[in-house]
Amino acid sequence: MSRRCELTGKKANNGFSISHSHRRTKRLQHVNLQDKRIWWPEGNRFVRLKISTKALKTIEKRGLAVMAKEAGINLNKY
Repeated sequence: MSRRCELTGKKANNGFSISHSHRRTKRLQHVNLQDKRIWWPEGNRFVRLKISTKALKTIEKRGLAVMAKEAGINLNKY
């Protein structure tokens, strides 16, 4: 499985590591992904998702069902 948030679609960003002498080498800036069991009240069960911490904060504010509907995810499969 790829390193991608299942709700927001966030993935790694290309960037440079810059040394003190200003030599630049390519690197990846990865998303802060967490494997979480989140309570889904509409389905009356837990759902296991790989989501970013930003998405986790958004779920607390807006709700899991709203986020999944915007992402086009069927939570019955998780």
